[in-house]
Amino acid sequence: MAATIQGGPVVVAGAGDVGGRLARRLAAAGTEVVSLRRSAVEAGPGIRTLQADLASGRGLQALPRACAALVFCAAPDAREEAAYRAIYVDGLRRLVDACEAPRVLMTSSTAVYGEDAGEWVDEATPVRPPAFNGEVLREAETRLAAHPGGVALRLSGLYGPGREWLLRRARAGEPGARRWGNRIHVEDAAAALAHLLALDAPAPLYLGSDDLPALECEVLAWVRQREGRPAVPPPPPGPESGRRVSNARLRASGWAPAFPDYRAGYGPLLEAGV
Repeated sequence: MAATIQGGPVVVAGAGDVGGRLARRLAAAGTEVVSLRRSAVEAGPGIRTLQADLASGRGLQALPRACAALVFCAAPDAREEAAYRAIYVDGLRRLVDACEAPRVLMTSSTAVYGEDAGEWVDEATPVRPPAFNGEVLREAETRLAAHPGGVALRLSGLYGPGREWLLRRARAGEPGARRWGNRIHVEDAAAALAHLLALDAPAPLYLGSDDLPALECEVLAWVRQREGRPAVPPPPPGPESGRRVSNARLRASGWAPAFPDYRAGYGPLLEAGV
């Protein structure tokens, strides 16, 4: 159960999968929650829904002028630089201008890192974005850091109900690659955001991931084995790629994942016949 946040409403901007789960956690704990979405979708009991568009600014005037915290969980509609910039840079600026808060929490991504040979990364690792999405996120993080109370949570790959891309690949017989992957269950991502909102003095940056980076080929083989499917040949020999994400700082702050590795997270999905 999330702690109750006092001092006014918590605005969750971009209340989709992760943001929606966060909003429901907070409301269940007695926190006043305002859910900001492009579409007029009922968010759940105890949650006030506002329809607004961060990319254009439409509807933001309906936000309360002051709140206990802002949580920015928005995502672009398209994987294009202009769409990313409209949300993460311009949208974040519009949100902060529209509503004052002592804490602003933003979901970012480990895509800001350039390591690709199995190296470990943490909050002290210099960012070297290899693509436009990481570059835009780095710019948004820099702007957030100038805001008193700004906190960025760099999430690794999200998975959980409705996010079964890896399961489909396993069932298709893909061997996968010797590439290190990192993941966090959507419930653990929402729990991490609720945890950071409740901390008295959070650090400005955390990495959100489970406890066990794993090679892609290992995870796909495990899924096939659990479902009783025939094994497929392993990927051809070669160097490992990818990176490994450390969650040590987030764990040291008091957060612990309910799904500490891919087995704990994918197991219930397989048992449910997803």
